[in-house]
Amino acid sequence: MIMKKNRFFALTAAIVALASCNTTPKVAPAIPQDEDIEAKVEKLLKGMTLEEKIGQMTQITSTAIADGLDITPAGDSIIRTYKVGSILNTPGGVAQTPEGYDKFIQELNRITFEATGTPTLYGLDHIHGTSYVLGGTLFPQEINIAASFNRDHAYNMGLVTAYESRAANVPWTFSPTMDLGRNPEWPRMWESFGEDTYVNAQMAVAEIRGMQGEDPNHVGPYHIAACAKHFMGYGVPVTGQDRTPASIAASELREKHFEPFKEAMQAGALSIMVNSASNNGMPFHCNTELLTQWVKEELNWDGMIVTDWADINNLYTRERVASSKKEAVKLAINAGIDMAMVPYECQFAIDLKELVEEGEVSMERIDDAARRVLRLKYRLGLFDKPDTMLEDYPEFGGEAHAKLAYEAALESEVLLKNNGILPLQKNVRILVTGPNANSIRTLNGGWSYTWQGEGASIPEYTDKYNTIYEALSAKFDNVTYVPGVEYDLMSGNWKFDEATSIKEAVAAARKSDVIVACIGENTYCETPGNDEDLDLSDNQIQLVKALAATGRPVILILNEGRPRIIREIEPLATAIVDILLPGNYGADALATLLAGEANFSAKLPFTYPKYTNKFAVYDYKPAENQGTMEGVYNYNAVMDVQWPFGHGLSYTTFEYGESACKKSGKGAMVTVKVTNTGSREGKEVVQLYIGDDESSLVRPVKELKGFKKVSLAPGETKNVTFEVTKDMLKFYDPEKKDWVFEPGTFTFHVGAASDDIRSTAKLTL
Repeated sequence: MIMKKNRFFALTAAIVALASCNTTPKVAPAIPQDEDIEAKVEKLLKGMTLEEKIGQMTQITSTAIADGLDITPAGDSIIRTYKVGSILNTPGGVAQTPEGYDKFIQELNRITFEATGTPTLYGLDHIHGTSYVLGGTLFPQEINIAASFNRDHAYNMGLVTAYESRAANVPWTFSPTMDLGRNPEWPRMWESFGEDTYVNAQMAVAEIRGMQGEDPNHVGPYHIAACAKHFMGYGVPVTGQDRTPASIAASELREKHFEPFKEAMQAGALSIMVNSASNNGMPFHCNTELLTQWVKEELNWDGMIVTDWADINNLYTRERVASSKKEAVKLAINAGIDMAMVPYECQFAIDLKELVEEGEVSMERIDDAARRVLRLKYRLGLFDKPDTMLEDYPEFGGEAHAKLAYEAALESEVLLKNNGILPLQKNVRILVTGPNANSIRTLNGGWSYTWQGEGASIPEYTDKYNTIYEALSAKFDNVTYVPGVEYDLMSGNWKFDEATSIKEAVAAARKSDVIVACIGENTYCETPGNDEDLDLSDNQIQLVKALAATGRPVILILNEGRPRIIREIEPLATAIVDILLPGNYGADALATLLAGEANFSAKLPFTYPKYTNKFAVYDYKPAENQGTMEGVYNYNAVMDVQWPFGHGLSYTTFEYGESACKKSGKGAMVTVKVTNTGSREGKEVVQLYIGDDESSLVRPVKELKGFKKVSLAPGETKNVTFEVTKDMLKFYDPEKKDWVFEPGTFTFHVGAASDDIRSTAKLTL
């Protein structure tokens, strides 16, 4: 029975692939090819054996071939025997010095050149800066970059990540993460740019350009190859648990999840990594329609597709769509996978060779995959200069890069509530408390020196950076610290906290003018971050309640990778700041903002839920927000959230004029006047949402189609203009299997948040 199902699976995939080849019109290449590179690739490919081609498609982890930074004799043999083309991960599972990487990768390149005539393609998870290189610059996490609503910060993070990765001889990173963070239960939400498609696309494209430079065919020694991940729909598992199935409708898959990846690939992204899970029963790793038809044919994209961790094997062991590991290899490679993250042993190479010899995988498919790997290596210049040296990168970990990370943090911390207590006076007596008050680890999140982020608790890694308590102590004259509740920062149980000194914190609060309660989460990453309850811990809730009972004003500092439910304590707070995961410089940025030396300008890149059983996104369908149905019953489908998408306060105020909306050659132009009506300089994120007044399919009430961050002096007015093309107003019709623009009336909403619309105009197009 299983064998029959798998034969049908493979046959169906083959039919889809054949049909797409016959019907899909040729489009301009997503990445224009370089004739010289293509000639070199073809010459090299022609002289390679089958084993060597398959070796290019094989990626293993560093711990399988090395003891720390030393390649073992067994590791040397593995590389030479299987002609391994790519290595990933930091040796030993902990951040290494750039000098250590230099030496390690040089040795790898020596071995692979001897064994295959090609360089190693080495990759690290540099998710928010050079997070696996000691002394490198860590930026805020992607969720913070999104909260800044400033594309420059995404670009700068990509630029610095590339420069400092190359200083460590690393040419490739598995970033940016482009999964839509539309389910707060998902433990990787903080790795994303939030819930919105447009924001994700804009930030990812900016980061990729920073990483790769302007010419994807000639990346050069100061840039690296990006890897957009996880293709696609990874961020919306039905259960919220990592690497579990999704149930995404065809139109949703195209419009929401595919669109950012499409933008990234058309902007030159040189590689993509595939989603570990499945959608509607189809694992992404063997989905021919998505991997081959949508990506390689419809986009005419010639980059490389790599699996996630052991995910070909998982087609057999977990997803059970293959009768054996060998069958799983056949399904994945025939679907369009170019490189397998094996990651520990090379049975993949053995199985794939047998499949080719048996006629189950064509040489054309092998050549296509190996060609894509070789093309990437040539584009990175690895054949001409396989190694880069720290001495050629004098700005590594320097002040210029630190300044960029600090500025990104400064614009990424969101003021959610302020009843007039902020900014704080310099001489105010402050109690700093809470489990996140004196931790560098919690500022950074996962993928920071170690996978789960506990590496940021190692003093020699991070002792030069300030915790929130240390930063406030440096900024204000009278600061006291009592933790109240504490994490075990080196423990493997990130969920656990302990009420160690609540009574002492309350006593200190009575002697203070204001309480800064730093609450939220310890660090986690991927599946270990799965959680059954998004409510803030009982200990932290009791701490805030006890502090509020003193009558002293409470400022809540939320330090979290995903929104924790704070409905019970929100009314007790005089002010609330969500700093998310702002990185090594996040505490300094917070102190500057609380002191009023800079102004808040960030906005929420997700909808902050009020209830654990009532998650929402801003681009909901009309029926999701209905009150009483006339003459019948209470529909009870009213949106009730803690804070809406796009929300964020400032120390100043902004006034919007009426929107001017007119037709243009491509669609429409929308212009609005924005004035700073307060007494302080500030930056406002002007947001454009568009709703379709009538359509043949149910559409969202509104969708973000533009944002601009403008800086305004007190009393200053600026015109903010958005260009909207008809392509931006199309939707995907699954029956027609095509994008559709339906003429009609559209409503253009301009405002400061998704629920704070300041100006509305209608236009018929």
